[in-house]
Amino acid sequence: MSTYIDVVHPERHAPYLDVPDDVVEYLHYLDFVKQRSPRTINGYYIDLRGFFRFMAVEWQLVPNDAKPEAIDLTRITTAQIAQVRKRDIFNYLEYAQENSNGAKARARKLSALRGFFGYLHVQTGRLPEDPTTGISLGAPKKSLPKYLTLEESLSLLNNIQSDFYSRDYCILTLFLNCGMRLAELVSINLNAIRDDTIRIVGKGNKERLVYLNSACRDALDHYQKERAALPNLVDKQALFISKRTGKRLTARRVEQIVARCLQSAGLSDMGFSPHKLRHTAATLMYQYGQADMLTLKEILGHANVSTTQIYTHINQAELRQAVEASPLSTVDYIPEPGDQDSGHREETMLEGDNSEQDGSKQDR
Repeated sequence: MSTYIDVVHPERHAPYLDVPDDVVEYLHYLDFVKQRSPRTINGYYIDLRGFFRFMAVEWQLVPNDAKPEAIDLTRITTAQIAQVRKRDIFNYLEYAQENSNGAKARARKLSALRGFFGYLHVQTGRLPEDPTTGISLGAPKKSLPKYLTLEESLSLLNNIQSDFYSRDYCILTLFLNCGMRLAELVSINLNAIRDDTIRIVGKGNKERLVYLNSACRDALDHYQKERAALPNLVDKQALFISKRTGKRLTARRVEQIVARCLQSAGLSDMGFSPHKLRHTAATLMYQYGQADMLTLKEILGHANVSTTQIYTHINQAELRQAVEASPLSTVDYIPEPGDQDSGHREETMLEGDNSEQDGSKQDR
C-alpha cells in the first residue's frame, strides 16, 4: 500500500485502510477544516500510524515480533485511545530515539500526537484529558543551512548531463535563483507563468508571486520550446513533464535529476539536495544582492518570525530587485554539450574576489 495519501483525491491512493477511525476523522479534519496540505496530512498519517502500531504491541494486541505492516489498527476504539497516558507518549518517543530518530523527527512525532489528542479532547470532547499536555522535548538544536557557493552553483549549471537538457537546466535555474521548495516546483502549471512572475502555491496552500530574473526567463523559453514539440503530452498543464511518459514529474524524479546533476558536477556525497538549492538561492541573494531578511521572507514564502525574524510587508519592487540582484541572474542559457552552439559558449567570469565576505553574513 502506498504511504502517500491524497485526501482530496482518495481514488489515487488507498484511503486510510490501516488506521483507527478516530485517526481517519482527524486527517479529514486537517484537510477540510484546517486546510493543511496533502504533504502535511500524509506526514501526520505516517506518524500516527507508527504510534498506534507501537501501542498495539504495548497493549499486547499483537505478538512482540509482529511485522508493523501486518498489524490491524482498524479495531482500535476510542475507549482504547482514551487509555493512553503520558508514560505511553514518553515510551514511544524513547522507542523512536532508539530506532535512530533524531531530535527533529521526534519533535515532529510529538507534534502529530499533540494535534490528534488535542482534537479528540477539545474539538470532540471524546477524551477527558489530553495525555500530551505539558510534554516538551525542548527546542531542537539548530544547524547552519547547507548551501552551494557561487563557484559550485556555476559548476552545477555547466556540467549537466541529461537526455532532456533544457528541462533539467531550467529546473536547476529556478531552484538556484528563486528558492522554491521541491513541492512548489513540481506543482507549477503553465498558466501560473505570466510575464516575469510565477504564481507559487506554498505551505498551507498559500499563494505568492515569485519574480523571474533574466536567467530564469531565458531557461524557461528554451525549455518550453522543446516541451511544446513533445508528441506525447499527457499532463498538458504541468510545466515540468517526463519526456518518456508525458506526465508531470514527481518530487522523487526531480530529486533524482538533481542528484545526477550534482554527481556530474563532482558535488555528490556532500549532502546537497533540492532543499539545499533553496538555501543556496537565499544565501546568494543575501551575500551578493544585499537582500535583507524582510525581502527574503517574502521571496521564500516563510510564514513567521522563527524563520526570518519578520512580519513586515515588503514592497513588490524590492522583491523584483532582490531576485534580479542574484549573481546567477545574468547567466545565459548554456547549450547542451555537442550542440552546434556549444562552441560559442562563453565562460562565466566572477567579478572580483568574493572570498572575503562579511563573516556575520556567512554565519547566517
